[in-house]
Amino acid sequence: MSAKAISEHTGKEFLYKYICTTAAVQNRFRYATVTAETDWDRLTQEHPWLLTERLVVKPDQLIKRRGKLGLVGINLDLQGVQEWLKARLMRETTVGKAKGVLKNFLIEPFVPHTQEEEFYVCIYATREGDHVLFHHEGGVEVGDVDAKAQRLMVAVDDKLSEDQVTEQLLTHVPDDKKEVLASFIVGLFNLYEDLYFTYLEINPLVVTQDGVYVLDMAAKIDATADYICKAKWGDVDFPPPFGREAYPEEAYIADLDAKSGASLKLTLLNPRGRIWTMVAGGGASVVYSDTICDLGGVDELANYGEYSGAPSEQQTYDYAKTILSLMTREKHPQGKVLIIGGSIANFTNVAATFKGIVRAIKDYQGPLKEHEVTIFVRRGGPNYQEGLRVMGEVGKTTGIPIHVFGTETHMTAIVGMALGHRPIPNQPPMDAHTANFLLNASNSAMTPATTRTASFSEPRTSNDVTPAKKSKAGLPAEAQASSGCSGAKATTLFRKQTKAIVWGMQTRAVQGMLDFDYVCSRDEPSVAAMVYPFTGDHKQKFYWGHKEILLPVYKNMADAMKKHPEVDVLISFASLRSAFDSTMEAMQYPQIHTIAIIAEGIPEAQTRKMIKMADEKGVTIIGPATVGGIKPGCFKIGNTGGMLDNILASKLYRPGSVAYVSRSGGMSNELNNIISRTTDGVYEGVAIGGDRYPGSTFMDHVLRYQDTPGVKMIVVLGEIGGTEEYKICQGIREGRITKPVVCWCIGTCATMFASEVQFGHAGACANQASETAVAKNQALRDAGAYVPKSFDELGDVIKTVYDELVANGTIIPAQEVPPPTVPMDYSWARELGLIRKPASFMTSICDERGQELIYAGMPITEVFKEEMGLGGVLGLLWFQRRLPRYACQFIEMCLMVTADHGPAVSGAHNTIVCARAGKDLISSLTSGLLTIGDRFGGALDAAAKQFSKAFDSGMLPMEFVNKMKKDGKLIMGIGHRVKSINNPDMRVQILKDFVKQHFTSTQLLDYALDVEKITTSKKPNLILNVDGFIGVAFVDLLRTCGGFTRDEADEFVEIGALNGIFVLGRSMGFIGHYLDQKRLKQGLYRHPWDDISYVLPEHMSM
Repeated sequence: MSAKAISEHTGKEFLYKYICTTAAVQNRFRYATVTAETDWDRLTQEHPWLLTERLVVKPDQLIKRRGKLGLVGINLDLQGVQEWLKARLMRETTVGKAKGVLKNFLIEPFVPHTQEEEFYVCIYATREGDHVLFHHEGGVEVGDVDAKAQRLMVAVDDKLSEDQVTEQLLTHVPDDKKEVLASFIVGLFNLYEDLYFTYLEINPLVVTQDGVYVLDMAAKIDATADYICKAKWGDVDFPPPFGREAYPEEAYIADLDAKSGASLKLTLLNPRGRIWTMVAGGGASVVYSDTICDLGGVDELANYGEYSGAPSEQQTYDYAKTILSLMTREKHPQGKVLIIGGSIANFTNVAATFKGIVRAIKDYQGPLKEHEVTIFVRRGGPNYQEGLRVMGEVGKTTGIPIHVFGTETHMTAIVGMALGHRPIPNQPPMDAHTANFLLNASNSAMTPATTRTASFSEPRTSNDVTPAKKSKAGLPAEAQASSGCSGAKATTLFRKQTKAIVWGMQTRAVQGMLDFDYVCSRDEPSVAAMVYPFTGDHKQKFYWGHKEILLPVYKNMADAMKKHPEVDVLISFASLRSAFDSTMEAMQYPQIHTIAIIAEGIPEAQTRKMIKMADEKGVTIIGPATVGGIKPGCFKIGNTGGMLDNILASKLYRPGSVAYVSRSGGMSNELNNIISRTTDGVYEGVAIGGDRYPGSTFMDHVLRYQDTPGVKMIVVLGEIGGTEEYKICQGIREGRITKPVVCWCIGTCATMFASEVQFGHAGACANQASETAVAKNQALRDAGAYVPKSFDELGDVIKTVYDELVANGTIIPAQEVPPPTVPMDYSWARELGLIRKPASFMTSICDERGQELIYAGMPITEVFKEEMGLGGVLGLLWFQRRLPRYACQFIEMCLMVTADHGPAVSGAHNTIVCARAGKDLISSLTSGLLTIGDRFGGALDAAAKQFSKAFDSGMLPMEFVNKMKKDGKLIMGIGHRVKSINNPDMRVQILKDFVKQHFTSTQLLDYALDVEKITTSKKPNLILNVDGFIGVAFVDLLRTCGGFTRDEADEFVEIGALNGIFVLGRSMGFIGHYLDQKRLKQGLYRHPWDDISYVLPEHMSM
């Protein structure tokens, strides 16, 4: 959500820190907070004024009208404050319908003043601008300020001046106070803007001869502006509404939400309740809560929450686990129900999210059965059949009663089943996959002729198949002709020739648009180009039906607009941080007349600026926080309408007669389903977005539909919050809207809750009685709209109205035209289990696909928990074994002793030369590694093979030495340029001591040491060197540690695993030499002449 209430303490801290005014603001930072844990001695040390001044004490828990409720202690000394608190601190009290415990209190200095010195000031945001209310009589008895106060509206992007304040707000204020108040109010307004407040009320504001005193303050800030205001805000604590506790589980889910691109929300209403919900989608979550309350479950509803925006399997698992943990803490005599519901998803892979829920159910199957939990599931969207199948299977395997339903069942029908109001039907088996939607019912492989483009109930008109003439580049002729002013907006946003630019590398969404275009029999793709600032200009491959096409991708918007003047729609997938700038830039181009903004969480102040410019430029904005919109047979925005199976199931490839507008993206897809089942289908549908200030309003689109001949009836899915639906009432009464309007506002449950609940959409919060869903539904009913009794009956009412229109001849249903077939993408076909293909690669050591990296079957967290070290990791990745501790230590010792042997050896020398030639680290390291072989460092494998072969064949050490001499071969691993029997290599000695102490058997090592005795008797430097020692010791390790068969041990030697030890170890030294040369700033190396013997052929030297 965006607007969140802050404590009075936080609000005053912001004000005292950042207000800029000539008025003398008194008592800055003179406040102290008190809780049950407060140490009074420490508090008085930090705030010595508590001991010397008269005080005021009050709860700081978002309680309104504290003075009237007797919750303010006035003019007390510190002992009086403590006595006053004894009767109230940690005591339960009732405020309105809400019961809660008083936990947090604020103490401030008492300010002696008269009634004439009290004033009221309030600033709050609306779509058009910010309203400043001022009343010359403040305090407890201020009354109805909306009716009494002077008010001034500061339009978006305008500034407030002291003259305006004086002239329009301070007319009843004594002259001697006008200057001070004007300066303070302007400073307060600037603070309000700079710190992204959405509401700021001070009552009373006291002005005396000493200056200005802020006595009581209430405020909300736009939480989505955190990334802008973090430096000034710091870490803001948002307290829950009074009457609702702040639970750690809510904080946990809020933290998950903050770290995720998805949306995860949880509010606990009654932890002892028996009805729990786990609903996908912000709009759907409200609808399910409404239905539960409508059916009498309000007192047993345990939680409100939602998960949406394609959360990962792990995120869904964490969310589900939290809910299952909460609902299995206390038993209920009637058992409990869990409603896992949702509308038809647009882009979320239902099967993937359900896997997370299934994991959680399996983990909690014991407690779930013990608490007699019954689960009801209803979902639709991409791969939903597989998700429902998996959910049904877990019910059978665990014995938990799980009832599973898909899109054939009305969205909220499972609530009635769960609460015993309707029978649970025996479901027919679900389709195994969605492929049947992608097969042409006519069994013809041919692409049919162009399908109709007018309303499904009307003959095609020539206007719909001819591109609109444009008198200005990119602007539809209709937009210019409809009004003389440049700000006029088009009635028709999308045609069959509409072209769009997509901002963002959203390849899946673009492919979905192209597939939609193809089944709608468009002549050309609706996407002309993409803009992505993080790469250079290039081409991106997509499919157009069966063939591959290339779409241009531009680094900047100017190039895209210049090269594609036919484009008049921008679909912005920009992030919440960049959406504002990219949208403002797009509106500089006259060719753009529609912009869809998908991002959720754009600060409201930025959204209002975008709306203002859009109104000036004649641009229609859909969003923010939306999935977009769809015009069947013509155009769809991004992921709207879901995947192709849903497009076909809901007949969105051709126009019907019903147009709808909704806030929720998920619910818009549900409307597609409901309308396709009850009427001849959708003509156009738009989800305006869930923010408080959507770029275009319900009324904007309802009037478009009213003026569109192909639309015969209108469906509006409103919601709690705002007053936009009243404009529809007015339009019906005044005769501006004459077509039948079916309307339902979701959020009716809000009036039944004891405390305020912020629903999934930022705008879904009623700030006054008229903004409640109940009030709006009644007003719409009174105005003449068709309003069902509940969402459950919405489909029935739509059908009734449609049938009447068919009966009176307004709608003449047309014959269905089969759409072209579109091949299924390979990746999606594989996801659905329809095809199989041999993999190009196989791997058995590592898996990075899940939430946690896995080494040879062991999660990375376990690797660290077990303190396996580098040797243990190498054992997992090289040998696919968890090796004994001594084996891991031996591997690490081998890496340590082989790490480096000075700059003179060939590998180090090459690395140094390469580094001094100015090459990078990788090139220099590779240069050194390429010298490793039989002559340098590569003797581990060869030594292991030679000694093993001789030992295994029963050859005596002397026989082995003699045979090698006779064959003219060197014994690998024997000999050293510097070390000898008299000057032993301490590296070998260290390893030998460890091996002899820890290895269970050292047969091959003993054999090699016997060979060494023979070779050193001939020449003292023919010792078993470090390569040879590691080689033979490793063979002993592989053969005797108990983790390998003899064949496996021999195979690892054969495939070169032992040389890997030297390569890995020596890489550390080579990197060290590279860094050393760079640090010493050594120049290009040239070998000195006097170290080269020039031996030329005689005839050349003469």
